[in-house]
Amino acid sequence: MIDLIRLSERVLAGEAPSEFTHPFDPLFDVAEVADGVAMVSGFANVAAIRRAGGLSLIDVGSWLTAVPGHQLVRRFAPEPLERAIFTHGHVDHVMGLGPFEDEAAGRAFEVIAQRRTPERFARYTKTAGWNGCINQRQFSMPVRWPTRYPAIDRLVDDALTIPLADGAPLELFHDRGETDDHLWAFLPDRRVLFTGDLFIWAFPNAGNPQKVQRYPDAWAAALRKMAAKRPAVLLPGHGLPIVGEDAVQRALVETAEALESIVAQVLARMNEGADLDAIVHAVKLPAATLERPYLRPVYDDPSFVVRTVWRLYGGWWDQDPASLLPAPKDALARELAELAGGAEALRARAEARMADDLPLATHLVELARRAAPGDAAIAETRREIYRRRAAAEPSLMAKGIFGAAAK
Repeated sequence: MIDLIRLSERVLAGEAPSEFTHPFDPLFDVAEVADGVAMVSGFANVAAIRRAGGLSLIDVGSWLTAVPGHQLVRRFAPEPLERAIFTHGHVDHVMGLGPFEDEAAGRAFEVIAQRRTPERFARYTKTAGWNGCINQRQFSMPVRWPTRYPAIDRLVDDALTIPLADGAPLELFHDRGETDDHLWAFLPDRRVLFTGDLFIWAFPNAGNPQKVQRYPDAWAAALRKMAAKRPAVLLPGHGLPIVGEDAVQRALVETAEALESIVAQVLARMNEGADLDAIVHAVKLPAATLERPYLRPVYDDPSFVVRTVWRLYGGWWDQDPASLLPAPKDALARELAELAGGAEALRARAEARMADDLPLATHLVELARRAAPGDAAIAETRREIYRRRAAAEPSLMAKGIFGAAAK
C-alpha cells in the first residue's frame, strides 16, 4: 500500500522525483485524505465521500479501470452509492459506473453533471471514428471509442449545493477550462477541494492540438475562485493529493499565474498586429515555472496554449496571406523540390540539419516526402527525424504525434 499523501509531500519538497506525479501513471491505491473523504489513484482519479448511510463519488474513472477502481472504493467505504458527480464528460472520468450498477442490480443512485455534458456525449457519438484515431495517436495505444454513454439524472447550470447523507453541504461550481462543461466541488466542513481536470499535476491541458477549443483565461479565473475557498486538501483529476493549506494555495495560484501570463503575452502581441508564427515563437514562461512539479509540460506544451488563445480570440487564420487560400501542399513541395534540384536534395538537406535543427529538418523532409512519396530513402530519413523528435519532446501529445509519424 502506497502512502499517497506522504509521496505528494516528498515530491513537493524535492525529496522524490516528479515522475511519480505524471498524470497518466496511476498508482492504483486509495488514501483517506480527510475524515470520511478518500481519493482513488487511477488513470483518472475517483474521489469518495462517506457519510452515515451513504456514499458520494466525484468522477468514476474509465471503462478500462472500472473494476479495480470499484474495488478500491469499496475498500474504503461499504455504504450504498447515493450519487455520482461527473466533473466533465471526458471518457476517462465517466465510464466506470458498471460495477456499481451491477452490485445494485441496476441504477439505485443519481448521476449529476453540468448541463453541456449531454451535448458532449452526443458529439462523441457523431465523431467516434475521429476520436478513436486522435486518441490512439495521442496515447500511442489502440483506442476503441465508445458510442454509448451514461444517462444523467440531474444537470447543473452555474452552481448547485447538494446535502449529503448527514445534511452536510457539498458545493458544485461550473467554470470553463479544459472543457466547456466542467464542474469543480468543495466540501466546506472538511475543506476539501475536488478540481477535476482543472488541476492534473502537469502544465494545464489547455492547448491540445487535436481537440476542441479550451479556455485558459476562464481556467485561471476558476483556479483563483478555488483558492479563495482556502481549501486544506486538493484532490486532482490526475496525480497525487495535496494536503495543507499553504501547499494547496501555492499550487492553485502558480498554475493560474502561468495561464494568465500566456494569455496576457498573446493578447498583447495580437493587439500589436503580430501574426501567429511570431507569437508562437515569442511567448515564453520562465524555466523555473515549468520546473514546478505540478507545472512540468509532460502532457500539454505551453506553445500549444498560445495557439488556443489565438484560436479563441483570433480565429483559425494565422495572418499569412499565402495560407488563406493555399495551393495544395503536394504541388508546393514538387515546385520547391524542382528549385532545390530534386526531392533527394531536400532529403539530404534534412538529414544534414537533423543534428542542429530538428524542427527545420522536419519541414524539409516533409517537402521531400510530398514531392516523392514512394522514395524509400526519404521514408527512412523521415522515420529517423520523427524518432528523434519524439525522444526530444517532454509533452505526451508531441511524443504521440511524432511517434505516430515515425511509425
